[in-house]
Amino acid sequence: MKQISLAIFLSLLLHLQINAQGSRGCNTMQNLERLKTIDPSIVDNMNAIETFTDEYRATHPFGGERAVITIPVVVHVVYNNSTQNISDAQIASQITILNNDFRKLNADRTSVPAVFSSLASDCEISFCMAQRTPAGLATNGIDRVSTATTSFIDNDRVKSSSTGGANVWDATKYLNIWVCNLGSGLLGYAQFPGGSSSTDGIVIAYTAFGNIGTAASPYNLGRTATHEVGHWLNLRHIWGDASCGSDLVTDTPTQSTSNFGCPAFPHVTCSNGPNGDMWMNYMDYTDDRCMYMFTTGQKTRAQALFATGGARVSLVSSNGCTPPAVVDPCATPSGLAAGSITSSGATLSWTAVTGATSYNIQYKLSGALSWTTTTSTTPSKVLTSLVASSTYNYQIQTVCSSSSSSVYSTSATFTTSAAVPSCGVDSYEPNNSLGTYRAISTNTNYLAYICPTGDEDWYRFTTTSAARNFRIDLTTLPLDYDLYVYSSSGTLLGSSTRSGTTSERYTRNRGTVGNYYIRVIGYSGATSPSLRYTLRATTSSSSLRTSETETDGDIIDIVDENTGFIVYPNPANDHFVVSYNSDVDAVAMVSIYNAMGGLLSHAPFSVSPGLNQVEINTNDLVNGYYFVVLQDGNSKYSTKLFISKQ
Repeated sequence: MKQISLAIFLSLLLHLQINAQGSRGCNTMQNLERLKTIDPSIVDNMNAIETFTDEYRATHPFGGERAVITIPVVVHVVYNNSTQNISDAQIASQITILNNDFRKLNADRTSVPAVFSSLASDCEISFCMAQRTPAGLATNGIDRVSTATTSFIDNDRVKSSSTGGANVWDATKYLNIWVCNLGSGLLGYAQFPGGSSSTDGIVIAYTAFGNIGTAASPYNLGRTATHEVGHWLNLRHIWGDASCGSDLVTDTPTQSTSNFGCPAFPHVTCSNGPNGDMWMNYMDYTDDRCMYMFTTGQKTRAQALFATGGARVSLVSSNGCTPPAVVDPCATPSGLAAGSITSSGATLSWTAVTGATSYNIQYKLSGALSWTTTTSTTPSKVLTSLVASSTYNYQIQTVCSSSSSSVYSTSATFTTSAAVPSCGVDSYEPNNSLGTYRAISTNTNYLAYICPTGDEDWYRFTTTSAARNFRIDLTTLPLDYDLYVYSSSGTLLGSSTRSGTTSERYTRNRGTVGNYYIRVIGYSGATSPSLRYTLRATTSSSSLRTSETETDGDIIDIVDENTGFIVYPNPANDHFVVSYNSDVDAVAMVSIYNAMGGLLSHAPFSVSPGLNQVEINTNDLVNGYYFVVLQDGNSKYSTKLFISKQ
């Protein structure tokens, strides 16, 4: 049997999911010390669970033969704004993903390499949204709580109303999932069995929950919750949180450490060839699209929790998935939500009530004394003519054929968005894609807007054999706009992405005669409804320089694609790699400049014909924008680099 130290085992009590570059990671020792201080009995509890698991494994090597275990789930949506108040549909998508992943019904299970396919296992565990509260009242399993807290971290404050969160439901009957805005770049964390019932469950960022709505790539397939529920079911990281460590499962290959992104198969470490790491396992750190499976050994560990005497056996007999008997023939509406919120309107919705013929809706500005009343025959209502940037209260009453619900529902709130100024008139729209480009003449200035949010502009120009050299200038920038240039086939040739309102420029000499495409886009969603940028495509029979005053050898912001010049990862944390193709043996120089143009460091390295790469350490750099310059002989190339550290 693989072994793991108690210290590593305890360090998994809370699980941190994401670092500054967007890769899954773990940083839990501080939280571990906090939990040990609060409840020293955790150590004994978890040791007892491990002993029980070993005994269960000895008699149930394939996870046991039992009916499928169904676990009631309550999702506490703790939101500070309407975006964080994710929809019922997004929540439902996550429950579907959990059921597919734990029952081996996920469509991408066919991607499991053939050598591991016999190990891929149906854990025989499913999940349902709770149908009754701990008090026995009907529910849809969604507990929505508005909070003044802008973001949470992995200190369990989201799990208590007294600290801005939502109180736990009875952890012996429900799996508690908190969905909120997690700060410090967190995706989520979990509590292993053996900890306090007052904090038992998992916490997931609202941007990594489900596969619709606010779910953001590369964590937009719901696998963050699958991974964290795995921890809640006593599963460890597949590499055992140590170099070539153990996850206490015999059918997962030993591997040196966590995998990120989507590795190629096989990825061999720790002499585990020829099949290498099982990086497609849900308990690794790969992207959502590269996780497909649990193993039989992992199933056995999870199933041990639900055997007689197991740490989570009480969930087997929970009635949380059984709705209570209907008592009120005209019940008060529940599940109130506000969506499609604009500066002047919103759509209210609620759970339909059996027997309802219509609904009374009351709403008012927060702080106002009187309500405005309207009606609807469906469980939704569109409100119009609202005041921008204002908070509204609303409540719903059911009307049945013979009576009405005795009271209105508990008042809920929403806030309208700020008024959005109208975009300036742009005669080039629509040109938001390569397929809807606008043709422009060369050596002519064009003025246009980037507006509304999400807008981008595409143009096409043509070079001739008499004027095959060209330069693209993007000037009079109202905000941080970026420039991209593509070939006639739509292949990206290069870009200019300086920070701030600095003008952008792309120069190409001796290019192929024909059509080229230009794309202008606001960095990080920047838009201006009233100020225009200026675009000019200059062509010439003579070679063009990147500025009117430069001399030979000055920095060229975007190089010919034949050099393959690229800096990655970008944003970077503790290092970045410069990669480019050289035609000769030479000594190249990599220099780093700050945003003001001050030289911070430079380092020479030898290059040879073909692809060359050099790794640069950034431990001495603080968060912010920099310029990376590569000098090779008389040529210089540069690009913008962003440093982002936790």
